[in-house]
Amino acid sequence: MDTAKVYIGLSNPKTPTNVGAVMRAAGCFLADAVFYTGDRYKTAAQFNTDTQNAATMIPLTSVDCLQDNIPENAQVVCVELVEGATPLPEFQHPEKAFYIFGPEDGSIKQAVVNRADAVVYIPAKGSLNLAQTVNVVLYDRMAKAGFARVSDDLIREARDANNKLKCR
Repeated sequence: MDTAKVYIGLSNPKTPTNVGAVMRAAGCFLADAVFYTGDRYKTAAQFNTDTQNAATMIPLTSVDCLQDNIPENAQVVCVELVEGATPLPEFQHPEKAFYIFGPEDGSIKQAVVNRADAVVYIPAKGSLNLAQTVNVVLYDRMAKAGFARVSDDLIREARDANNKLKCR
């Protein structure tokens, strides 16, 4: 998957905390860009929780319409609790994907769902918050693609400076 590309679209995200956590996930799982609609995030952006400063490496772009900003050749994958959607464990991720996530206090617009190449949901009792959903979907993509970096070097890079734990 050398040419794999991952783009994230957030439909009117509710809180800066969630957008910050989405940016952290985008950094951890190597997303290429994040787009968002609506004014709620812009109003409260100063309170974001992007503790890894992923926004300095991954574009976070405000757009008027996610549908007008679909990256070239990307398949649109809506992630939402939609009747008839594919459960995430059964879903095969496209090589170049634009994942669109709805707000916590609403849904993706029907027109966006109608335009999607796929609609998936996470089978859980209840709904996850926005940032949790992004993390689960991006992890699922990485795990199924088999391109996860696996090594003690990765662990040393990723863990907190105070963590020096080792398995026997």
